[in-house]
Amino acid sequence: MVVMTVAPDTVPVPLAAHLGGASVELPNPLSIDVAPGLEPAAHWWADVTSHAFGTVVREAGGSADVVFALDRALPPGGYELVVTETPGGPRLTVNAAGLAGAYAAAQTLRQQAGPPAYRSAPLPGGRLTLPAGVIKDAPAYAWRGVLLDVARHFAPPREVRRFIELAAAHHLNVVQLHLTDDQGWRFPSRRYPELTRAGAWRSASARGYRNAEMEALPHGGFYTQDDLREIVAYAHSAGVTVVPEIDLPGHVEAAIAAYPWLGTRKGPHAVRTTWGISDDVLDPGPEQVAFFCDILDEVAEVFDSPFLHVGGDEVPTTLWRDNPAIVARAVALGLVGDDGRGDVSRLHGWFLAEVVEHVRGLGRRAVVWDEGLGPDLPRDAVVMAWRGLRQGAQALAAGYDVVLAPEHYVYFDHRASAGPDEPVPVGFVRTVEDVYGFDPGPVSAGRYETVAGGVSDLPRTGPGEGPDDARPSSADEPGARDDSRGARADGWTTDSAQPVPGRLLGVQAAVWTEYLETPRRVDYATYPRLAAFAEVAWGSAPPDRGPGSAGSAEFLARLARSHLPRLAAAGVEYRPLEGPRPWQMKPGLTPGIARDVAAETRAAGGVL
Repeated sequence: MVVMTVAPDTVPVPLAAHLGGASVELPNPLSIDVAPGLEPAAHWWADVTSHAFGTVVREAGGSADVVFALDRALPPGGYELVVTETPGGPRLTVNAAGLAGAYAAAQTLRQQAGPPAYRSAPLPGGRLTLPAGVIKDAPAYAWRGVLLDVARHFAPPREVRRFIELAAAHHLNVVQLHLTDDQGWRFPSRRYPELTRAGAWRSASARGYRNAEMEALPHGGFYTQDDLREIVAYAHSAGVTVVPEIDLPGHVEAAIAAYPWLGTRKGPHAVRTTWGISDDVLDPGPEQVAFFCDILDEVAEVFDSPFLHVGGDEVPTTLWRDNPAIVARAVALGLVGDDGRGDVSRLHGWFLAEVVEHVRGLGRRAVVWDEGLGPDLPRDAVVMAWRGLRQGAQALAAGYDVVLAPEHYVYFDHRASAGPDEPVPVGFVRTVEDVYGFDPGPVSAGRYETVAGGVSDLPRTGPGEGPDDARPSSADEPGARDDSRGARADGWTTDSAQPVPGRLLGVQAAVWTEYLETPRRVDYATYPRLAAFAEVAWGSAPPDRGPGSAGSAEFLARLARSHLPRLAAAGVEYRPLEGPRPWQMKPGLTPGIARDVAAETRAAGGVL
């Protein structure tokens, strides 16, 4: 319930606010007192405030102008802001449930200070002024994420850091980096250097959507391990966790170009120059498993996230079915159909299970796309449901923790309008209002636990598992599965045991970059739709918020009045609500093949 006297123009809007309309100007210099454990958030706020307003922030020895205090009675990830004029002068108190709450409070304070707070240097006459009153707030979901695809179009480290900073500005706390795909390999392996020597660049790129137009220019790039460590550290300084993704066993043409023996065909190969789904997938064998476990060892050295994403999406099995050796391997592993023949489709699940268990041995939890949901998937894996809410509900019912990322709501490579001026008209039409209308609530509908707070509040094991029994016991024969590898549903269950229900960890948007070749194009596709998503992810959007509703109208008015000026001050080349600016268009491209979300929803029986 949002309770307000004067509503603050922040995004996300807080759950409760009592603002009287007066403003308080903080002194310069100002003194600050910080409770142990909250220092990173307080230092971040002091740093951006110093740059934007020239404010000198000094640690206080006693009474302070600004206090960051710990209040364990607040909800997970929650905070309270109190801005008042006292007899001794202006005072700002930040009460936080923990570090995650302190970071959220710091971002709200920055927004309340207005667009100048997003400048890198003070404007003449600028003063740090905040509205007087009280704000109380807390998130609905612990995982509030956004994916950045750096495989299709490489983003230099400075742009990745900027993307993280802007995500944090919207109370998002997870940035997933899609580091590998058919069109490029961006993670540097010391053990397998050819992955970046051969796999980090391609000779050309497709321009249009589902057509043959090509731009015959090389494209590429990769990060050093120190680049990535810097990105991780920068993200931590803003309260964000970076989750790396190495996509397996599909979307691997760049890896196969570097090491052809990884693939099913084995012959010379080139990094893919077109988009879409490729049937050139890994040969699902133990040597390939070992290769990528070596890669994940290096990934875990660089990224300290408790979660490692291992892909699992869009894996055609055509080449496996046509390969007698691979069919025989399925039989040897006990992966057979009702007819007793090798079921190569099960090799997808077998491969992912081997990788997921290796990730567990590294002390992390694996995340997979929803195609990885099946009888062989270990229960501690997190399922990221991108194909629709139906897949998220299936995974929860089967006993898996879930992050919802449905493409028909929150994939920002999809077109923002149906107008002819929209550059590269991709996928569904997804307006700002459509994104704001996304409602993850019905997926759990009170039947499943929802995890609130921050990343530190997320469970480190799967549902129904303790820290000592998360790993499945070894099977006596190849292909055998024990109970921990399979709370099964929809025909998967081999006995009458019911799975422990999964938990809804949170939600995530995605910025896929097949058609976003520059940071300017990423800005255009991402904003302001990510602002709409952020309010949904935080949980403060009103229940009635679909397109044309009063809740949606209020959000759009608040966005135009206060938040777009903040984005402009931060240098974001967002898409205006009324449509693209002339230089944001891309005339001359062949029209894409439009997708109709309403028709696809009807074809799916009313729920995607």
